[in-house]
Amino acid sequence: MKSKTAVHPGARLKNRTSFGQSVRHSLTMAYRGLLKIRRTPEQLFDVTLQPIIFTLMFTYIFGGAISGDVISYLPVIIPGILVQTVITTSIVTGVQLREDMDKGVFDRFKSLPIARIAPLAGALLADTIRYTIATVLTFGMGYVMGFRPDGGLGHVAIAALLVIFCSWAISWIFAFFGVIARTASSVQGISMIVLFPLTFLSNAFVPTDTMPNWLQWFVDINPISHLVTAVRDLVNSGSVGWDLGISLIGAAVIVAVFAPITVRAYMRRT
Repeated sequence: MKSKTAVHPGARLKNRTSFGQSVRHSLTMAYRGLLKIRRTPEQLFDVTLQPIIFTLMFTYIFGGAISGDVISYLPVIIPGILVQTVITTSIVTGVQLREDMDKGVFDRFKSLPIARIAPLAGALLADTIRYTIATVLTFGMGYVMGFRPDGGLGHVAIAALLVIFCSWAISWIFAFFGVIARTASSVQGISMIVLFPLTFLSNAFVPTDTMPNWLQWFVDINPISHLVTAVRDLVNSGSVGWDLGISLIGAAVIVAVFAPITVRAYMRRT
């Protein structure tokens, strides 16, 4: 007689999990991420304090030198601070993912009757709340300082959704780092090496034409510059330019490339 190997009921369920069940399980894992934030609210310091501090600091340091006064500089700096803050926040996805894997949390998830992809998808969904908080606070701080978007509330909402979507797309890159890296600190270090030059060597804070010619070519092709320009066009004039299309295409390409390789790496590790 052939011996029968016992199979954990959770493993059988994972092998036949439907798309609808995977979505429900992912939403449950996203709710778990929100509960973690509620129990440790200090996790939100980067999306609550950073927009306020950066907006005040950069506005009063560069406002007079670049635009002549603070009010004139706000239409330039608010979109730049928004993109810089929200994009930087996406690093947290990979760091927390690596921390959960190091603590053995994902090993416990393997014994549960849930879709294997749910913990990863849930973490990515939960972090969109962080992006939303940073977006609202940045616009709110700008309004307190006197920023009045000429594009109207509707275009401001579109700009906010654009930044949130692009940040979610970029979070797939850092989720990949979180899966393959050895430690959470290495994920943060690698991520900052990637993001630091992209966010600061852009048109987020100063006009491109004030930079050296050898640097302008990089700033002009920098995807962060295209995203900042798209946000400025939307909130300041209510216009849609080719920078919006480039930003959306770039985000879609990132997801198309990094989502599959992140999922494959995650499945091998878990």
